[in-house]
Amino acid sequence: MRNSIAVRRKQLKLSQAAIAELADVTRQTINAIENDKYDPSLTLAFKLAEILNTTVDTLFMYQSKGEG
Repeated sequence: MRNSIAVRRKQLKLSQAAIAELADVTRQTINAIENDKYDPSLTLAFKLAEILNTTVDTLFMYQSKGEG
């Protein structure tokens, strides 16, 4: 699953650490999500969308296997 967390975070001038604190996760978790190494739970996805003042479907884009 691709996401636009880093783009949105930078638009809002927020650090990974700030997002992590607000979402009650580690900065490493935010980094892994931004780098498509970890897909967040549905609860965390909604929390991130709320923090970044957007919607889950805007923040995350589904990518099926085989799409690059």
